[in-house]
Amino acid sequence: MTFEELGLNEALLEALGYMGFEKATPIQEKAIPVILKNKDLLACAQTGTGKTAAFILPILQMLAENPTDHCGALVIAPTRELAIQIEQQIQAFAYFVNLSSIAVYGGGDGNEFVEQKKALINGTDLIVATPGKLLSHLNMGYVNFKNLQFLILDEADRMLDMGFFEDITKIVKYTSNDRQTLLFSATMPPKIRQLAKSILKQPEEISIAISKPAEGVLQAAYLAYESQKAELVKTLIDQKPNYESIIIFSSTKKKVRDVVRVLNGSKYQVQAISSDLEQKEREMALRKFKSKETRVIVATDVLSRGIDIKGIDLVINYDVPSDAEDYVHRIGRTGRAQSTGVAITLINEDDMYKFHKIEKLIEKEVIKIPMPKELGSGPEWKTHTSKKRGKYQGGKRRYNKSRR
Repeated sequence: MTFEELGLNEALLEALGYMGFEKATPIQEKAIPVILKNKDLLACAQTGTGKTAAFILPILQMLAENPTDHCGALVIAPTRELAIQIEQQIQAFAYFVNLSSIAVYGGGDGNEFVEQKKALINGTDLIVATPGKLLSHLNMGYVNFKNLQFLILDEADRMLDMGFFEDITKIVKYTSNDRQTLLFSATMPPKIRQLAKSILKQPEEISIAISKPAEGVLQAAYLAYESQKAELVKTLIDQKPNYESIIIFSSTKKKVRDVVRVLNGSKYQVQAISSDLEQKEREMALRKFKSKETRVIVATDVLSRGIDIKGIDLVINYDVPSDAEDYVHRIGRTGRAQSTGVAITLINEDDMYKFHKIEKLIEKEVIKIPMPKELGSGPEWKTHTSKKRGKYQGGKRRYNKSRR
């Protein structure tokens, strides 16, 4: 379906054409008409399906058609990276409809705080904020959301995982009871249902491909001992000179540093992103990656959700994420918005059970590629634990109950 068929106005259609958007994605096709009808919405859609534009576009249209002198829309996001990303998309579309926006998040200097305070007091049209920083401003008494028209919670499941439930409920109390509320989540656990019940009014519900990787992602895995992983990553990148944008995910900052150390001797540019970096350093690293000055980003899960970078060729999971849902979000950085990409996971003997759980979640067996001969053999694939025998069948190790 085209965006014109969805009822968007000429200004936004011009913006979409200029930015190269042609047809709506399924979440956009279902969500935009609901939002334009001023209905509350509970939407579940996997990462990379275009849900940000699904709520930005209709809200921009309604704010442009009914301008006010106060803040019209508040978007709450779990991380500053996602808040920045959303606000950048708003800026791109809002240029054609003459609306203002700002991202409110922590980690900046005093000047940024002053700029955020000024925007909140003056009634910027759209505010995108992280919960903690927004509450800091609200607690000081100069923010007025009593006339707020739209409240949007993006990546709601992630916010609850990060412990923001109480912060969200506090923020909601500052807003108008007549607001239209939109809740977007990649998964739909009971705690999201609980939150939705408390803040939404007779919502429409949309569910798109829950917890499944995008069809355009080619998934594969290597069985590798921990000592083989760093050289394997280097080999994989060296063998793909045509891959211009690569993200490597690790669960720990230490492993991020180790991988960067191995890759730094290569001829291509490598950059680490973790909570060790200041916000401005992280933003600079992302800008260089987007502009392809940096070919490889090595990151913790700080990048696994919400960062919309087009044209990522390869995602490498240096280790298997503990949460099967996180696997979907990690590899969702590639194959976005109907494009294609490759996702490779390195599985050591201790992570086989976790990866087997991932395969059950995505309802697909991921192909296991033999290790390159020059790096030696990896561990043998063992699919699962046996609770009856009390043993973990993973590589050469066996753990029985007496040793636990």
